[in-house]
Amino acid sequence: MGSNTLSYREALRAGLEDALKQDPRTFLIGEDVGRYGGCYAVSKGLLEQFGPDRIIDTPLCESGFVGVGIGAALGGMRPIIEVMTVNFSLLAMDQIVNTAATLRHMSGGQFNVPLVIRMACGAGRQLAAQHSHSWENFYAHIPGLKVLSPATHTDARYMLGQAMLDPDPVLIFEHVMLLNDIGKVLEQAEAPMDKAIARRSGTDISLITYGGNLNKALKAAEQLESEGVSVEVVDLRCLRPLDKPTLLASIRKTHRAVIIDEGWYTGSLAGEISAIIMEEAFWSLDSPVKRVCTAEVPIPYPQHLEQAALPQVEQIVSTAKTVMEGS
Repeated sequence: MGSNTLSYREALRAGLEDALKQDPRTFLIGEDVGRYGGCYAVSKGLLEQFGPDRIIDTPLCESGFVGVGIGAALGGMRPIIEVMTVNFSLLAMDQIVNTAATLRHMSGGQFNVPLVIRMACGAGRQLAAQHSHSWENFYAHIPGLKVLSPATHTDARYMLGQAMLDPDPVLIFEHVMLLNDIGKVLEQAEAPMDKAIARRSGTDISLITYGGNLNKALKAAEQLESEGVSVEVVDLRCLRPLDKPTLLASIRKTHRAVIIDEGWYTGSLAGEISAIIMEEAFWSLDSPVKRVCTAEVPIPYPQHLEQAALPQVEQIVSTAKTVMEGS
């Protein structure tokens, strides 16, 4: 399988370009996606290529343009909606949670809502308390939605295309700290979008994570390996539905787990994963499951405080050593 090298941003743009080329019903709608080229420059150049009927700038009204996307999907179109940052999705939560997620159920299967909503998420760029959230767990809680978190350049390139084939609403969370990263993009997707992947094989402990924390987990694994600990790193990729078989297979292999999640500790996705492990693989554990999450504070603006609030490699390593000691 061949590969080429792109930034994460370029990989996302290539996925968008493919989706627009492959289906004339597809259009991109959101704030600043056209003339400005996207708040994070992901859609730069697409307006010139596809025109204003398919790259549509909207007013600052998330409830309005997400609603337009839902209506268009019901009418046979295949919209891609860009919500500038995840915190703005709160303004469209009624449309997403009460409409997009429920219409198939409430219509007795007569209506599907085939749309994709893309959101920038995560902290690390000093965007302060209102623009630095990791709220994937909010949406992973909702039946009727699928929730994806591409952590690699290959997933950034191909997950959108996979999501476009789904008949139901799919949310894709793109971590802002990955946008400038350069990496290899394979010539095709590595797995179906709802499958987790063990990015590194090991036998002593499993580091379970997704999105912007995958690289931190891999760096922690390298450090632990240098100290004689064999580490498996599981990239969840899809947060709803969770790939329980891959997750549990890793636990039954290593017998120990640390879950790394940029969400806040209380009510985190990490807590849900821990509960799954306890319910379905308790007798395979040699030590209690531990979590590394964001500190329970609004994300600070000063860089040193922002970094102190977020999961870091040193914290992952320290927590893994605690698990290895069985305490």
